[in-house]
Amino acid sequence: MVIEESILIRADIHKVWKTFTDLTCWKDWNTVMSNVCSDEKCIAQGSEVRCNFRPFFFPVKAEIKVEEVIPYERIVWSARKKGFSARNRFSFQKHEKGVLVTSRETFTGFIVRGFGFFLPAKRMRSMIAAFLKDLKTASEN
Repeated sequence: MVIEESILIRADIHKVWKTFTDLTCWKDWNTVMSNVCSDEKCIAQGSEVRCNFRPFFFPVKAEIKVEEVIPYERIVWSARKKGFSARNRFSFQKHEKGVLVTSRETFTGFIVRGFGFFLPAKRMRSMIAAFLKDLKTASEN
């Protein structure tokens, strides 16, 4: 399953990048992930981010591994659980009216293939859209 969402943020790319990569301020704007913690203050290649998210009524713990960081251009991270893995590629593209941020998340594993009701695409899409909307609000303020 692949879910792609984009949002136009009316802010300078430096502001958007700093808002996204500064983990110390995620609690102030990120309504999708809670209890975000890392040994690093900023997202960096090779770092790990621990958090909770709530795709259903109960929270799910996630350990995110940051695979790639190309400043002001792209961040790629992944997470794995039993029977499930997710890889998210965030791209940051300068636009005449700000920055176009695109999230392309790929979900794989037997839970996705065989038991799609455990990971409904509609719910996952709404979470990704909410994360991008949160980023927009924080970056434009």
